[in-house]
Amino acid sequence: MDFSDYRLNITIRVVIIAITIYIFTYLIYQDVFFITVLLILALVVYQVISLINFMDKTHKEIDLFFKSIKNNDFSQTYNLKNDGTYIDLLKADFNQVLHKLNELKSTHDEQHNYLKNIVQHAGIGILTFKRNGEVQIINTAAKKLFQVDNLRNINELNNISEPLVNSFFQLRTGGRDLIRIEQNEETVQLAIYIIELSLKGEEFKLVSIQNIQSELEENEMEAWQKLVRVLTHEIMNSVTPISSLANTVEQEMAEYIKEEEISVDRHIPVDDLEDMHLAVKTIQRRSDGLIRFVSDFRSLTHIPKPKIKLVKVNDILEQVHLLFRHELESNNVKFKIEVVPEDLLINADAELIHQVLINIIQNAVHALQEQEDKSIWIRAFLDEKGKPSITINDNGPGIEEEAQTKIFIPFFTTKKTGSGIGLSLSRQIMRQHLGTLAVKSKIDEGTEFSLKF
Repeated sequence: MDFSDYRLNITIRVVIIAITIYIFTYLIYQDVFFITVLLILALVVYQVISLINFMDKTHKEIDLFFKSIKNNDFSQTYNLKNDGTYIDLLKADFNQVLHKLNELKSTHDEQHNYLKNIVQHAGIGILTFKRNGEVQIINTAAKKLFQVDNLRNINELNNISEPLVNSFFQLRTGGRDLIRIEQNEETVQLAIYIIELSLKGEEFKLVSIQNIQSELEENEMEAWQKLVRVLTHEIMNSVTPISSLANTVEQEMAEYIKEEEISVDRHIPVDDLEDMHLAVKTIQRRSDGLIRFVSDFRSLTHIPKPKIKLVKVNDILEQVHLLFRHELESNNVKFKIEVVPEDLLINADAELIHQVLINIIQNAVHALQEQEDKSIWIRAFLDEKGKPSITINDNGPGIEEEAQTKIFIPFFTTKKTGSGIGLSLSRQIMRQHLGTLAVKSKIDEGTEFSLKF
């Protein structure tokens, strides 16, 4: 806006006031009517008041404009008379500024909402908090990790894990830590990363939290698979020719012993030949057993890709029950199936889930052998998050706490006989279904395996 009109208006008014005051002063010393002097004085007063009102009106418009900016209220508009006056031009400029600020505010709000949505929908947990622990931002992923609806202060997480809270306060920019916590009787491994920031002179921390339990299990299983591939390859290469050669020698010796038994001129006593034959048969039998043993381990590295489709849980459980019916009855094991709702469906490969259930139920039957009262209870239901779950409970002797952390490791077994690959295989199958397989057990109370899809 051009301020020259404003300056000219003020200048003219001041000049007129000055001239009027001069005339008023002149007339005082002249012999004129008193009424005329009063009229001139009234004119001076009017002009001064008019100037004050003019400036006051301008100041009010400016004050209203800055109050709108101060309160971030850019919706204010000024009515224009389009009369070309200074005030009208000033209002037009104010409208332009407020419109521009309103556009900037809208852009800022859009960017803020955009970034807020990104943070809220990020796959890893993100939270920020002040030095006193007051939480500023916590996204959906972090709430799920900590299983909270809201978090006002970091110290509220002490009931979940004190080491976790200590790491939040102690770590500085670039600091990393791995924290193990227990949730719903399951172990969760959290990786946290922290940076320190400053906003408007106030320090706060930005924390990213990620559950790496599944990645650790996957990497661990991948390492086991690589080891098994190498071992089975080398063992099979070495044992197969031994087994084949032992089988050939065993057959030839069997024929030779028959000939020696009817031969008068014996080169080697028959008893010695039979001992040698028995030794070769033992080598051949143990070689075949080792080959079968190694072949079983190969299944760890050759799990078929699941053919996912909607299947009824009740159908799967009834088929498994049918498979075990004779064994359960012969061992006096009470078996109960409960499916809620009855038409519960899961996205799964029915054959692979059969294998998982068979492994677990077979283990349960073995664990119950020395129990007087034997029972297995299978429940299928929707958990609190609306996801299908299957639990297999037995009232066996239970599993020691230390063993519970190892039973999914390949080759580890708590049974006197067993390869230790059944549960490892089962967990891999559940991972391929994007689900989990977990265990919880108490000595002399029983064991529960849970499949979550």
